[in-house]
Amino acid sequence: MAITKETTTAQIEVVGQYKHIQIADDTVIKEDGVEISRARHRKTYNCGSLSTDGNDDFVETDISGESSEIQSIANTVWTQEVKDAWKAKMIADKI
Repeated sequence: MAITKETTTAQIEVVGQYKHIQIADDTVIKEDGVEISRARHRKTYNCGSLSTDGNDDFVETDISGESSEIQSIANTVWTQEVKDAWKAKMIADKI
């Protein structure tokens, strides 16, 4: 009786003006090759945030722990124009 667990990326989406990246990962548990459990986990990344020191400096999101595929997508869609627009929106929303 062998129990295995595997996690695969089921879906990657880039959404909205600020190019948020949404990821859906499936975790599948199998017993002797037969699926006995499946769970979907979702996470969302944006290109950055404002620093917490009050200076409104832009801090890019660290995606180094993600797959090379996710990193490649982020590096493609998170252009300087997108980062600048996202920073401006975050600053405007603070007021």
